[in-house]
Amino acid sequence: MPSQHAATRSRTLLNKVPEVTVWFWLIKVLCTTVGETAADFLNADLGLGLTGTSIVTGLLLAIVLAFQMRAPGYVAGLYWATVTLVSVFGTLVTDNLTDNLGVPLPASSVVFGIALAVVFVAWYRAEGTLSIHSIVTRRREAFYWLAIFVTFALGTATGDLMGQALSLGYVVSALVVIAVVAVVALGWRLGLHPVLSFWIIYVLTRPLGASLGDLLAQPVDQGGLGIGTTVTSVVFLVAIVGAVVYLHLSRVDVIDGEDRRPVSTREAERDDSSPRGLLQTIVVVAVLLVLGAVGYAARVNALSQDPGSAEAPATAAPAGAPAVPGAASPGPNATLGDLSSFRTITQDTLGLLQRGDQAGATARVDDLETAWDQAQGRLQARDEAAWTRVDGRIDTVLTSLRASSPDPAAETNALNDLLAALR
Repeated sequence: MPSQHAATRSRTLLNKVPEVTVWFWLIKVLCTTVGETAADFLNADLGLGLTGTSIVTGLLLAIVLAFQMRAPGYVAGLYWATVTLVSVFGTLVTDNLTDNLGVPLPASSVVFGIALAVVFVAWYRAEGTLSIHSIVTRRREAFYWLAIFVTFALGTATGDLMGQALSLGYVVSALVVIAVVAVVALGWRLGLHPVLSFWIIYVLTRPLGASLGDLLAQPVDQGGLGIGTTVTSVVFLVAIVGAVVYLHLSRVDVIDGEDRRPVSTREAERDDSSPRGLLQTIVVVAVLLVLGAVGYAARVNALSQDPGSAEAPATAAPAGAPAVPGAASPGPNATLGDLSSFRTITQDTLGLLQRGDQAGATARVDDLETAWDQAQGRLQARDEAAWTRVDGRIDTVLTSLRASSPDPAAETNALNDLLAALR
């Protein structure tokens, strides 16, 4: 229970967060979509790379967050600018763990889930409440933004886990998330604790927005609509700005001194320590974990028994590319199945590089990344250790060919190592 001194001090600040309305959820989904597409735009389209994008975004977030923390009350533009940057940076943290450090998506999902639980426990022990309508002290706001950051990282990991590692695709992943959100929202209407409901939905809207962003931005041959990351990011940013301007002018989301929510909702949110709230939290979280684990195991089992070929989708080799030798004898990664189509793309890339066509080789290796990502779910389910070995070689190839100052010798070695691994 907070001390009387803390309670008195809390009244020196206005509430730092907006009321949770339909506008809140609309802008939240828009921000998560931008977080996905903007990260891809800065990383690939502008050529900053994953590390460069992370540094730039991290610096921008630190500056905007400092202004947000110093503000005496809720400012719509400042608040949502912070959320947007947290969305981009949270996406990049997960991408760095996966791409640069090789942390599997199931592991990062578990780690971020545990981290979020730790944040909530520390927050409650320090403040005596997790109410998102009482962010009226610096310490509560610090906990609030830390929780927001972890939810974005967790949402990114679980979204990528569904869409990539489990090969559900953008549409199916979005439908699964929408179904769970609808059930939780209905539960809230029927008496589920509002704080618990809020944070579950907040986490889930991250993979929902990411699936929407990927569906719009990714090429048609990758299951998207082909609009592109640039156009998607601009359109959604304009939508965010328009919504925030409306909120700034109308102030419909400002929590003033009079809380106009229903009495039952206010009392339930304030009484975080009630036996009913604690019991609901334990039961709901346990059910979600069990359903998630069962669904994950069933999907992996289905993928591992999928009789479909492990070959990459057919892609046209560039004109003049050398013929690819016949399939090599089974190697240490034979459990993955027929990988000859990946060898074809790799050999094409090597041939272009040997003829001095760096641009062509860099473009052709994009086909390798696309094909490998599309086959990830099935291949990883067949033999995760073998998939991880080959995936590491592919990451080395991508890094070498996309370097700002490519080294032909390093590129050749990386491609030859990958060819050896694709046996």
